[in-house]
Formats: sequence, C-alpha cells, structure tokens
Amino acid sequence: MAPRLFTLDEAIVLLPTVRQLMIEIQAAKADMDDLTTELERLMGLTGGNGHLAADIASSREEVQKAAMKLQKLIEELDGIGVELKGIDEGLVDFPSERDGRVINLCWRLGEDTIAWWHELDTGFASRQPL
Repeated sequence: MAPRLFTLDEAIVLLPTVRQLMIEIQAAKADMDDLTTELERLMGLTGGNGHLAADIASSREEVQKAAMKLQKLIEELDGIGVELKGIDEGLVDFPSERDGRVINLCWRLGEDTIAWWHELDTGFASRQPL
C-alpha cells in the first residue's frame, strides 16, 4: 500500500497532534529505559541464587507494560501516516509530493512549523528549506 501523501497545509494542521504524540512517545521511551535499567540492576544483584525473584518478576512486568504503551503510541503516529524517524531526536517525516515526485516533509520536535523537506533516499542531514 502506498503511503499517504500530505500537502504542506495538511501536515501543518496535524502538527499539534503529532507534536503531542512525540512528547508522549519520548516520555514513554524514557520510562521504559529507566525500568529496563532497574530490571538489569536487580538481575545483577541476584547472582543466580533466586533472591529477589518477586522483584524481578514485577520489574519485568513493568518493562512489558511500558513497552506496550510505547508501541501503542508509535502505532497511533503510524496510523496518521506520519513516519517516525527518531524518538530521541523527536524526528518525523510526512510523505508528500514536490515537482511530481514523492519527498518527505521533515519536522523535529521543538520546531514551530514544518519548514524543511528532503528526498526519500536522504535524511535529516540533507534536508532543505521549503
């Protein structure tokens, strides 16, 4: 199935929703990373002797919940038709058309609006002003 193509105006209208999702995705990833670090710490303390088994099981469950929350948020973004390019960077692309070819409108969390684009086979480093 071909990706949805956005006009610049359509992408800008969706930007508040995309911005909020990116904030939530970054927070969910940070939570998952923290929980994973704690699980690894607990596992390192056990030394294979079975102590802390209940804590480890609980910690694993929390990591799984956090991962499911993160996945749900990413799927929500994907459902809009926006391509997540980098969680930590807050980077997304909106497939679009320019001069008869498909390109990506490029936006990063913290930017006020969509003001950049790049070719499909390039990325953030090659973006150009609209």
